[in-house]
Amino acid sequence: QVQLVESGGGSVQAGGSLRLSCVLTGNAYGRVCMGWFRQVPGKEREGVATTDTADGTPDYADSVKGRFTVRKDNIKNILYLQMDSLKPEDSATYYCAAEKGYVYDGTWYCPRKLDHVEVWGQGTLVTVSS
Repeated sequence: QVQLVESGGGSVQAGGSLRLSCVLTGNAYGRVCMGWFRQVPGKEREGVATTDTADGTPDYADSVKGRFTVRKDNIKNILYLQMDSLKPEDSATYYCAAEKGYVYDGTWYCPRKLDHVEVWGQGTLVTVSS
């Protein structure tokens, strides 16, 4: 059973940086696709970034493009989210997410956006003050 544990949240002033980490443990059959979501109270959870997409390029929400960078260490099974030039509107609880990929022509792939998340991390709070 796959489990996800996030760390790295905290408080920072606008313009600052934070790096989130997500450790994946356990075994899974097939390709495990990972990404980051965030949620503020009263709003739906939104996708922030996905890695390991079919064409090899990460996918980002428009609101974070150019400021956030997602990267996965495949040896250590750790997913990172480097957040730079943070804005107050980035304040949210950030969740690591994982789902099984899909098979096409005998090869496993990950979608550009996770759409059937099977495992969530516990969440880590990010607060950006103006």
